Amino acid sequence: MKLIGKSLVIAMTVISLAACGNMSRTQKNTTAGAAIGGAAGYMIGGNAATTLGGAALGGLIGSQVHK
Repeated sequence: MKLIGKSLVIAMTVISLAACGNMSRTQKNTTAGAAIGGAAGYMIGGNAATTLGGAALGGLIGSQVHK
């Protein structure tokens, strides 16, 4: 079962990275900010509210980088 889970995570990561090929710099920064913010929110609070809040804030900050 763990092998299936790890394989699924790897496959989703590859698909996600392939989808970023045609994105603008602002879109890439927003995506990276949301991912980092979501991870930080989860580490701080450990629940859905802090994860979503961190992702939203990270996406907002990421979209404003290099403007």
